[in-house]
Amino acid sequence: MLSVKELEKAALEIRINLLRLCNREVIHIGGDLSITDVMTVLWLNQMHYNPQDIHEEARDRFILSKGHASAVTSFCQAALGCFSPEDVINEYATDQGRFSMHSCNLVNPYVEVSTGSLGHGMPVACGIAAGLRLKGNHTSRVYTVMGDGEQSEGSIWEAAANAVHCKLGNLVAIVDFNGLEADGTINEITGLGNIADKYRVFGWNVIEIDGNDVEQIVKAFGALPDPQTDVPTCVVAHTVKGKGVDFMEGQVRWHAGKISDEQLSACIDSLQSTYERRWSA
Repeated sequence: MLSVKELEKAALEIRINLLRLCNREVIHIGGDLSITDVMTVLWLNQMHYNPQDIHEEARDRFILSKGHASAVTSFCQAALGCFSPEDVINEYATDQGRFSMHSCNLVNPYVEVSTGSLGHGMPVACGIAAGLRLKGNHTSRVYTVMGDGEQSEGSIWEAAANAVHCKLGNLVAIVDFNGLEADGTINEITGLGNIADKYRVFGWNVIEIDGNDVEQIVKAFGALPDPQTDVPTCVVAHTVKGKGVDFMEGQVRWHAGKISDEQLSACIDSLQSTYERRWSA
């Protein structure tokens, strides 16, 4: 298990790599940055996943329902040793590359399920969790990361009801609640109200956290019920879109985009300074 300091250092490096990629290609940078801390803890500290044995039956499964967060997923996998960060940057959006705007398991074997269209990953995660139960696997968990705007998809709530009915305590759904989607705020576009309460009404165990506070994330994952229990868990991670980059934070404009060389240099300096100030005391 890594310390909070080590996890924050890993998240810093992943953010820097995201920005390096964003300097070369248009990526969904705002949502990548908002979920970076959760994804870092999930991949490096929480999930049972061995890059040398990716078909191990006892592994945890990860489904990216928020399919456009493929870049941060790839850099987390790189941090785990699946490939290198340079592989991601050099192959991204190339004809023979393994990495693109949405994850694809046809070219990247570390991707459990190809995703892209919003609302699809959560039902797939439910199906996998139910399948593990039927196979007698009572130790593995299935984690799925969703966007907050994605919660307007009806398939999400069909899956949410099904997960409770099937008693899928091995399912952990994580909502990246940064309050913004591609065209505006969640309240303006979808008016979903209190998402955490909606999952509670459906019968889920709900944990609400600051999704950009690594210590809170570690504690939340550490408090997950045993996967053999009957009640699925939803972690509502309150995050900031574009977290860590001052001109991107909370800005709809940075749902997706590309940055200049000058912006890249300034962003990296700011991120490194923030980390050093935090841990210099």
